[in-house]
Amino acid sequence: MPTRTVFFVSDGTGITAETFGNAILAQFEIQPRHVRLPFIDTVEKAHQAVAQINATSQAEGLKPIVFTTLAKEEVLLVLSEGCNALLMDMFSTFVKPLELEFGITSNHRIGRFSDISKSQAYHDRIEAINFSLAHDDGQKNTDLDKSDVILVGVSRSGKTPTSIYLAMQYGLKASNYPLIPEDFERQQLPPALKPHLSKIFGLTILPERLSEIRNERRPQSKYASLENCKKEVHDGEAMMRRHGIRWLSTTTKSIEEIATTILQEIRPERLTY
Repeated sequence: MPTRTVFFVSDGTGITAETFGNAILAQFEIQPRHVRLPFIDTVEKAHQAVAQINATSQAEGLKPIVFTTLAKEEVLLVLSEGCNALLMDMFSTFVKPLELEFGITSNHRIGRFSDISKSQAYHDRIEAINFSLAHDDGQKNTDLDKSDVILVGVSRSGKTPTSIYLAMQYGLKASNYPLIPEDFERQQLPPALKPHLSKIFGLTILPERLSEIRNERRPQSKYASLENCKKEVHDGEAMMRRHGIRWLSTTTKSIEEIATTILQEIRPERLTY
C-alpha cells in the first residue's frame, strides 16, 4: 500500500502518544512514516501543526493519521476542526477507524510484542545500547561515524543517562564525549569530533546544580567546587557557540524532555521502535 504518514501530537514530550500509537500500528502490516510534534501547548502552535499535517495530506494524496494526547480543549479543537486527517484522540477508538481507513483487517492479536526478540528491530535496539555503552564518556572514538547522535558537555551534565535513554527508547546509537580543561585551553573540540558536527548536540547545566551533583561524587574537591563548575560551564558554552553546536540546559529538564528536544534538533535519519 502507499506510504502513509503518522503524526504524534502532544503538549508534552509525546511519549504517551507514541507508545499508544505504536501499539495500535503494530496490529497492521505497514511501515508508515513517523513525524513527532511535541510541546504543542498553545493555539498558535496547534495552527502550525495543522498546517504541517495538511501540507502532508496534500503532498501524499492520502489522509495522515494523527495520534494525540492534547490536554487543552482549545488546542485540541484547532486540530479536530482544521486537520485533513484521521484524528485519534482516545485509545479505545483506535483500531476500528484504522481498519476502515487502511482498508485492511487488523491482526487482533493480544500481546503482539511477545515475539519481539525475534525481530530485527529488537536486535538493532540491543546493538544501539551496546554501542552507546562502549562510546560512553569518550571511551571509544574509532567509529563515531556510526553514531546517530553525539552528545558533548562538561562532566556530570547528563550525557550518559541521555545517551542510554536514546538507545533504549529509540534504538539510536548515541555517543557522548566530555569537554575537559585541555579542550578549553586549546579552544577547540576534541579532534575526533570535528568531522561529525552535524550529529553533535551539547548539554549544559547551571553551575550551582553541577556543583551539587559533583559533590555527591567527590565531596569538597576542586572538581566539585562552585568556582571550578562556573569556569567549566562558561568555557563549555563558549566552545559550543564558537563551533555552532546546538545545546540546552539540563538543569530543570527530565531525560524525556532532553531526548525529545535532541530528536527535534538533530533529526536522525534512522529511528527504531
